[in-house]
Amino acid sequence: MNFSGKNVLVTGASRGIGQAIVRVLAQNNLKVWINYRGDAKPANELKAEIEDMGFEAAIIQADVSKVEDVASMFKAIMESDGQLSYLVNNAGITKDKLALRMSLEDFTDVINANLTSVFITSKEFLKAMSKKRFGSVVNISSIVSEMGNAGQVNYSASKGGVNTLTKSFAKEGALRGLRFNAVTPGFIQTAMTDELKDDIKDEYIKNIPLKRFGSAKEVATAVAFLLSDDASYITGEILKVNGGLYM
Repeated sequence: MNFSGKNVLVTGASRGIGQAIVRVLAQNNLKVWINYRGDAKPANELKAEIEDMGFEAAIIQADVSKVEDVASMFKAIMESDGQLSYLVNNAGITKDKLALRMSLEDFTDVINANLTSVFITSKEFLKAMSKKRFGSVVNISSIVSEMGNAGQVNYSASKGGVNTLTKSFAKEGALRGLRFNAVTPGFIQTAMTDELKDDIKDEYIKNIPLKRFGSAKEVATAVAFLLSDDASYITGEILKVNGGLYM
């Protein structure tokens, strides 16, 4: 893959899919800014791993659902590097419950963490890179944004919002040479899915045409492609990475 820019910010980057995205982008010779909210240890461990591989990384703390945190984070990156070529909005949370048991706080917490944060960071990216007339953003959505899921009214609403937000930012960003896309992962092998019992995994896999869970690296390479110059004529796209589970 070809990249004209020199650095990338990955939010919620120290675990799971975010961690895989960091590795793939670093291996494509981008300086990776590893964002974390609370626990610095896994972020520092990932930074050390990237540097041991001979690539460049930095960690940066911010709660991306807070305007002040995001503004400070972008200011620090711009002062350090002079630009921010790419952004991956990966940070998110779940608070799964059936709708009848879901409080308004459960709902709004997930909306703020998963959707409001993407608005805040994408707006800052527009401000930072409009004059450069170059840049690419990929938002991590979910298969449930397209098909819904019982017990995830809040999560599916937040990710559905990410999809349409991505398309709207793509239309505005195109005027400034900036691209916005999203990926919707299906069932991906992570620490969270590792906790599922084998019989539950088998039941899920029955419905996946490729008959397996995806890997975090498979999501990461899709993200890298959409960020890269190889996807220079792609914007406003929602790319499914789900093994055919939802077509």
